[in-house]
Amino acid sequence: MAEQQFKRHTAYKMRIGNILAGKVVLEGERFKVLEFGDKNVQRANVIANIVDKYIQEGEKKFASMTLDDGSGQIKLKSFGDEVEKFANFNQGDTVMAIGLLRYWNKELYITPEIIKKKDPSFLLVRKLEVEAEQPKNLHKEELTALKDKMLAMIKDAEKDNGIEVEKIITELHEHPDVINNEIKKLLEGGVAYEPRPGKLRYLG
Repeated sequence: MAEQQFKRHTAYKMRIGNILAGKVVLEGERFKVLEFGDKNVQRANVIANIVDKYIQEGEKKFASMTLDDGSGQIKLKSFGDEVEKFANFNQGDTVMAIGLLRYWNKELYITPEIIKKKDPSFLLVRKLEVEAEQPKNLHKEELTALKDKMLAMIKDAEKDNGIEVEKIITELHEHPDVINNEIKKLLEGGVAYEPRPGKLRYLG
């Protein structure tokens, strides 16, 4: 009965960047909910490309697939007999994954209930669906404050040879599209550059 009640939680249509930008709420050490805007998310529905797949056979069966939808990356993880769900999917496939959010060892991931292949065009469909629900635009003062925080993070990361865009999205808890737009402005203004896609360094 408890299992049936758990299944009733809405599987919110989200982009991966939205998930990474949410606030993880724990109950003790267990994941309770992801706060994103006015939503309390326990189940997510994402559409993304598989960029990596790993299956461990033997006594302790384990499988993971890394998904990327252009806004960030997240892993699907399954254990035991559940790893069979990963059998028919390969790197490069576009999939829809619906599952429970989990948090372990400072990593947010999804335990999939359903995985289905999709046409790559669905990536754009999902992007447009989520953008239609976007929060209102930030005020000029809020954008300036966000830009200052981002610059401080980029400058501070020079000692580590740069910072991942995913880390900026995760730590600032702002809409990923807003952050990506500000990053674009920094790149165009010559304030920062990308030594490789998804990583930023400070130019000044």
